[in-house]
Amino acid sequence: MKTPREFSPGLVIQGFTPPLALKVFRLIAFDMDSTLINIECVDEIAAAAGKKDEVAAITEAAMRGEIADYKQSLRERVALLKGVSVQHLEDVYAQRLQLNPGAEVLVRACQAAGLKVLLVSGGFTFFTDRIRDRLGIDFTRSNVLGIADGKLTGKMVDQPWGDICDAAEKSRMLLETCARLGIGAKQAIAMGDGANDLPMMAQAGLSVAYHAKPKVREQAMVAINSGGLDRLLEVVRQD
Repeated sequence: MKTPREFSPGLVIQGFTPPLALKVFRLIAFDMDSTLINIECVDEIAAAAGKKDEVAAITEAAMRGEIADYKQSLRERVALLKGVSVQHLEDVYAQRLQLNPGAEVLVRACQAAGLKVLLVSGGFTFFTDRIRDRLGIDFTRSNVLGIADGKLTGKMVDQPWGDICDAAEKSRMLLETCARLGIGAKQAIAMGDGANDLPMMAQAGLSVAYHAKPKVREQAMVAINSGGLDRLLEVVRQD
């Protein structure tokens, strides 16, 4: 078994010897909620329905890997959002959502090194589309909230690939994007914080846990436990 070691305070590595050359990778894949951004969007939307505590408890259990059926857990949370106005989603984006520290620095460094960027999330296109445009992200995959008459329907909209982007879909999307780019999965970096990121992270050549749940920290090659996302640049060379 590989033994983790603290590379520097709050930065743990296992299974490789740094530094790695960033340019040997061709893709970086990010989870969104609590990884690239500071919130769990579903929880903040639920606040408008007076159900944040109830929804947040389910989210936390799902991210710890304590809920076997992630899809059903998300359907239950989204059902509780029925009737919330689209304006509230706008307010969440404008007032609550922030990029996590170091997010833009890391994305720009990867882009400068020639990497493509994938944002793959169990969250919602309402937010991933905006983050995509803000950072110039190349590919996204997330869930589509049903909306009618300016309010959430409490359901998600079926897509060609399915209705919910869960752990399996995140992993599949990573592999699909690699195939599209003509690269192997080991030429990808994957970053996440929750249990539903683990299959995607297992496919990648470099897996990174960001302020993550214990199960994710234990399995990642890099665990950023303090500081920003750009701390990854401490273990990869940019030249």
